[in-house]
Amino acid sequence: MYPRALLLILLAGSLAGQVSFERILLANQEPQNWLTYSGTVLSQRHSLLTQLTPANVKNLELQWVFQARSLEKFEATPLVVDGIMYTVQAPNDIVALDALTGRVFWTYSYTPSPKSRLCCGRVNRGVAVVGDTLFMGTIDAHLIAVDARNGRLLWNTTVAQPEAGYAVTHAPLVIKDKVIVGVAGGEFGIRGFIAAYDVKSGKEDWRFYTVPGPGEPGHETWAGDSWKTGGASVWVTGSYDPALNLTYWGIGNPGPDWNGDPRPGDNLYSDSVVALDADTGKLKWYFQFSPHDQFDYDSVQVPVLADLQWQGGLRKVMLWANRNGFLYVLDRTSGKFLMGKPFVEVNWANGFDEQGRPIRAPGKVPTVEGTLINPGNQGGTNWYSPSYSPHTGLIYIPTWANYSSLYVKNKTAPEYIEGTQYAGGAARSPVPMVRASQLNLRTDEEGYGAIRAFDPKTGEQKWEFKMSDFTESGILTTASDLLFAGNREGYFFALDARNGEMLWKAALGGTVAAGPISYTAGGRQYVAVSAGNSLYTFALRP
Repeated sequence: MYPRALLLILLAGSLAGQVSFERILLANQEPQNWLTYSGTVLSQRHSLLTQLTPANVKNLELQWVFQARSLEKFEATPLVVDGIMYTVQAPNDIVALDALTGRVFWTYSYTPSPKSRLCCGRVNRGVAVVGDTLFMGTIDAHLIAVDARNGRLLWNTTVAQPEAGYAVTHAPLVIKDKVIVGVAGGEFGIRGFIAAYDVKSGKEDWRFYTVPGPGEPGHETWAGDSWKTGGASVWVTGSYDPALNLTYWGIGNPGPDWNGDPRPGDNLYSDSVVALDADTGKLKWYFQFSPHDQFDYDSVQVPVLADLQWQGGLRKVMLWANRNGFLYVLDRTSGKFLMGKPFVEVNWANGFDEQGRPIRAPGKVPTVEGTLINPGNQGGTNWYSPSYSPHTGLIYIPTWANYSSLYVKNKTAPEYIEGTQYAGGAARSPVPMVRASQLNLRTDEEGYGAIRAFDPKTGEQKWEFKMSDFTESGILTTASDLLFAGNREGYFFALDARNGEMLWKAALGGTVAAGPISYTAGGRQYVAVSAGNSLYTFALRP
């Protein structure tokens, strides 16, 4: 009999052709794996595994730890394919692990260009897989493909020029024979875009500019040449509806940030969700959450797709907890606005018109003197993934509650210099900094982190789980009504998804800043999450 290590190496060597796109589309039929960034192309982050339950989750124990050889942020969500786990240690190393023991099979190391320009850390949020190939975006704006069996480089495509501020930081999305990525770098005055590449050759198949140029629809929403430095970057993975053949992506803020004077107009397609034909990249519809954004309200949150009973019939909807503080329900076929309700305190808008355009509150704009805005610069939520449970019918949102920022605008418009920060102001928190040992000194009025559960049909909040500090963790729910998440205090915990009751927690010693996943190996259900500089995996006692 072969030893387990050899068996797994043989298994990895036979991976070719097994991870078909059909398998990714039907990922719910094999919940023992985690085949794409958000679990399925619908991005619900909901596992159908039920070995872990509210009754036994208190018996979870740490099984193994992978410690990254990096001090960068660890924001990657791993994939699991038939007993093999694939993750990224920042900035751009792909690591293949035994999902049962954590043993490293191979590591592919990529050295980014020293010309890379990044605003917010040398981060990578994960990989994509199809066939026997893994795909990773790099912080110097390349897209690379490696052999999933051994980490051998297959191709390396330049997406954009890093010296101008372009980067790729999110996990790619595979659709059919294409792998899709968007570019980060809005802080550097880039012109954002989303592009699709052939999975075999790395050749670009189509490109959609998130800042429309002359002759393109939406160009009129940018004054003069402001479109050339309009930002509207992409740094979180999108979703896909196979029945409609539409892929949905959230777009970041316009540039320059905070000061909108140099860019009069709505500034499409910044702060929007765009629905693109997956075969051609053609825009089918868009919805703009925050026109002419002056508060850094990137709409890069994950589009959550669900089919809900809506006003007497089944409707294909998109659920979107936006950084601007509102929870939206859109028709994902047409982009029609169905509902918008605040999920945190909001003072910059007083509701919506019939088309879903926010009604701006008088005087709530950045000024030289400063203006207090809710939610603050980090938003009511941010890039960290929510979860939707078809079992409970609730959407769960990682929330920064009651948090304000003082927004300050520069007196003069900033000068654009390629490769340098292109900002028109700043945001400052009026909340005093609090040491970890003094977290209990922060009042609710000053802000706190929370997980909030909402009924997406009504916008009604069902429960709240409060934390002492804020959270940067994504959320995982399961069919047994468990909810897994973490926080900046370094705790990883399980809640009852029905009522928010704490059921179990573990101290990991570092910020949880990624979405947990669940999978099975050796007949046991595991939960894995990144925290600090390590990846932790838990299961029930054998």
